[in-house]
This record gives sequence, C-alpha cells and structure tokens, in this order.
Amino acid sequence: MERYIEKFKTYLTIEKNASPHTVLNYLKDLEGFEAVLSGKKAEDVDYFAIRKYLAELTQKNMAKKSIARKLSTLRTFFRFLYRDGYISSNPATGVSTPKLDKKLPVFLDEYKVERLLTAATKKDFAGLRDRAILETLYSTGIRVSELVNIMVSDVDFISGLVKVLGKGRVQRLAPIGDPAVGAIREYMSARSKKGWNAKPALFLNKAGGKLTDRSVRRIIDKYIRLAAITEKISPHSLRHSFATHLLNRGADLRIVQELLGHKNLSTTQIYTHVSSERLKSVYDKAHPRA
Repeated sequence: MERYIEKFKTYLTIEKNASPHTVLNYLKDLEGFEAVLSGKKAEDVDYFAIRKYLAELTQKNMAKKSIARKLSTLRTFFRFLYRDGYISSNPATGVSTPKLDKKLPVFLDEYKVERLLTAATKKDFAGLRDRAILETLYSTGIRVSELVNIMVSDVDFISGLVKVLGKGRVQRLAPIGDPAVGAIREYMSARSKKGWNAKPALFLNKAGGKLTDRSVRRIIDKYIRLAAITEKISPHSLRHSFATHLLNRGADLRIVQELLGHKNLSTTQIYTHVSSERLKSVYDKAHPRA
C-alpha cells in the first residue's frame, strides 16, 4: 500500500494539481484505511473489505459526511490504481454512499450582516484590516482559505474585481463592491504607514506576516461576539449569507454558481431551498389565508 499511496500522492500533486491541504486530507484518509487492512495488499482489497471498513466507521458513530468523504477518497485512489494498471479491478465500484442528512446552510439576515460588518470600529491597523476582511468576505462570497491567499496584485481597484485561487487551484475573478474596496483602501493606507508596501500578501498579521485561516476565523469569531449575534455561526456563514441574499434578490442560480466557484450546479442549489424557506416564511406571515 505504501508504494501505491506514494504514486497516488504524485498523481494528485502533478496531474490533478491538487492543493497541499487536499493532498494531506487524501493521505490521512488512506492511512486510516491502511491501518485496518492488517497488511493486506492493495491488489487483494475487494468490495467486502471496503464495506467492512465503512461499517466500522459507522459503529464508531462517525458522521455520515465524514464517512462519505473517506469513501470518496477510496474511490479516487482505486480508480487511479485501476486506470494505471496496478490492479485488475476496482473494488470501490458499486459501493454506495451513505445517505446524507440534508442540512440547510446557516446564514444571517441582512440586518445582522450589517451589524457584524460595522462591529469593527477601531481605526488602528488591526481594526481597519478586520473591517476589510469582513467586507471582502461578504462582498465576494469567497472562502476563508481563498481570502488568505489573495495578493495585493490580485485586487483591481479600478474594475472592482479580485482574482481568487479556488479549490483545485482554479482561478476565477470575483466582483467586489465599493464598501469592500473602500475598506481595503483604508487598510492599505495603514499598511503603508508600517512600511509594508512591498509585502505581497494582502492581509497581514501584526508582525507583517501573512494571515492564516485560523487567524481569520478567530478574528471573525471576535466580531460575532461584539455584534451580539447569538446564532451558532461560523466564518463560512458569511459565504452562505452572500449566496442566500443574492438569490433572495433575484440573482440567477448559474451566476451565483460562478461567483461561489462551485464546479457543480447541484452544490449551489442548496441555497434555493434556503430561499424557498424564506419565501414560505414570508408568505405564512403575510397572507391572510396562508
């Protein structure tokens, strides 16, 4: 297995151009699978071995979403081995994915988003940076992982566009609104006063280094508390809010798909359920014979 996993790693990195984070997750999943094989070779893995592995994960009360992800890893791994002739048949073929619970994404209404965005009131370097981060996330709908990889050169202040490196290292252009552009300009002025004009990354920490995902998540959590928002939300909720508000205001689903950087339209369609719930809620409250 070790030899094949190493070949798979090379395939992911070079041929698929997967991000280091994606490669690491694949390898962790495969290490977990390898640990329960008791020395069995990849050539000897069959349908029943995979089913047994999934059953053990279920018995450990692992979330269905996590089990589905691990199965997806195995499918990709064995498809690669079969395609390149390392095994004579693909044991993952026919293994069904656990039925996932449909959970609607958590989002904030427009009033609460406004409260969150305006919670960053300080005019020092950190305060201006935090306001720019919040405005950018909501204005563009990008992921936190995409935000931290934005370079100064990626922002087109004149056209109101930002170049984003998404999943699979696929680049896309995201429109960015005037409030976000203004917040970034103010933050850049504070950056300049620190002598950090030559720093390539857009969002920096107090030491001048590039912000990490974890740091941004801590920043957002801080302002969620300051804004007295009681819903259990995550930084990703700004992305959910972005998509939901666009659809509620009549945006085309395909356009929202492009803006979010979703490969498949089905991924974006979950937001139509959110919008439908919103419409039903308004109808129930407003119609005299609802």
